[in-house]
Amino acid sequence: MSIRNIHRATLQTWLTESGLGSGIELALLDLRSVEEFAKGHPLFGTNLPAENLARDAQRFVPRKSVRLVLVDNGDGVASKGAETLKDLGYTDINVLQGGIPAWNADGLNGLPTFDIPGIIFSKSIRDLRGTPSIEAAELKELYDAKQDVIVIDTRTRDEFARGHVPGAVSAPGEEILYRFLDQVPNPDTFVVVSCAGLPRAIIGAQTLIDAQVPNRVAYLEDGTAGWTRASLQLDTGGTPRADASAAAAGFGLQRADALSQRSGVRTASQATVSQWLTGDEERTTYLLDIRSAEEYAADHVPGSISAPGGQLLAVSHRTVATRGARLVLTDDDGTRAITTAYWLQQRGWEVHLLEKAVSEKSVGNPTSNERELTALTAN
Repeated sequence: MSIRNIHRATLQTWLTESGLGSGIELALLDLRSVEEFAKGHPLFGTNLPAENLARDAQRFVPRKSVRLVLVDNGDGVASKGAETLKDLGYTDINVLQGGIPAWNADGLNGLPTFDIPGIIFSKSIRDLRGTPSIEAAELKELYDAKQDVIVIDTRTRDEFARGHVPGAVSAPGEEILYRFLDQVPNPDTFVVVSCAGLPRAIIGAQTLIDAQVPNRVAYLEDGTAGWTRASLQLDTGGTPRADASAAAAGFGLQRADALSQRSGVRTASQATVSQWLTGDEERTTYLLDIRSAEEYAADHVPGSISAPGGQLLAVSHRTVATRGARLVLTDDDGTRAITTAYWLQQRGWEVHLLEKAVSEKSVGNPTSNERELTALTAN
């Protein structure tokens, strides 16, 4: 097939038509460097630097017949990348004419550096559900009065280590139920959820409320930014990662079940997922392990991609390049997968949980179903 050059108006139309709930898929790859991409990118663009395209294209865009758009810095890199993808078997390849400079011409499009829909979604949740909040000055007063209050920071561990509210504990978004009982053993403790600003704190707080934990819960207005704006100092440094205790894991699974009952999270068998991954010519499927990168490296379901759940929810386009794709989530016991699926469904994604968690298999001795999944997902 021929490689097409498209005008920015066409890409704008495709972005409007495709995505969640539309039944129309679109993959958008930005081939610039990580540094250039960080300065701004088309909404929903996934960064895959050109030098890594041949190696990683299949991971980011698993279905080769999907409509695929490449963007660059107007320097011809996307056209070269299109030839690479053509050689790899992709059949619907489109190059944005003029790249990012054309996309941003006349200031009509802008270059958002954040997942704007994620921010809008979290604020809508706050408004619809009435998620309680607390200002930094109020929290400081509680600290000074030695009140029973704890701050749970839902950002990544690296972000937490760079600066967090004093006394806070780390629980990346997908782990907030998984770790809750270890971090908050007393049902009378006031729980304040924080992030760098608003979105992850709102979702974290509302997760605890929807899961019906017994504690009073609120989010910290503007997170660490609000704390420093109140002329208060952040602490730095992290703590070694440890598995949740058996009691905490059990509590988390029980509370996650409340979320599942509330939203009707679906499951899919390994045979079904295998068919989706290899035999479905109409839909793209991503098999995502939403545990930590360290846990994934130690043991994971064959064919899965590492996608820690908190970041997957906050900025899904960084991992899932195909808008409107089907997502299948897996973890070890279901708690983190259910927590993540609960919110992804509300964002409009088609989400399923993979039956049989990682912990149910013998490391190095896969079951017949896992051998089948390995064979079917092998390139």
